[in-house]
Amino acid sequence: QVQLVESGGGLVQPGGSLRLSCEASGITFRFYIMGWYRQRPGNQRELIATISDSKITTYGDLMKGRFAISRDNAKNTIYLQMNNLTPEDTAVYYCNAWLGTASDYWGQGTQVTVSS
Repeated sequence: QVQLVESGGGLVQPGGSLRLSCEASGITFRFYIMGWYRQRPGNQRELIATISDSKITTYGDLMKGRFAISRDNAKNTIYLQMNNLTPEDTAVYYCNAWLGTASDYWGQGTQVTVSS
């Protein structure tokens, strides 16, 4: 059974930082392209970043700079470091594992709220 479990979300003040984690189980983690997405209220889910098995990273529009994705294959875990957060970053953040259309898995999401 595949599980992706996100953690690290919560309430943060504008200008603050958070680091999200996503631990995977039930997959051969090192082969998967892993990613972070978010869904802001009233919006579609959008790409933040992906990281390949060889740690090549890609970022969605306007995401690079304040967000940084990384992975630890020994821990089956990816991370998202988020800096200088603004209220517009308030969203549910989702972890994704992809190895083709038949191997496309999502976590349950973790809420990030940026507010003073």
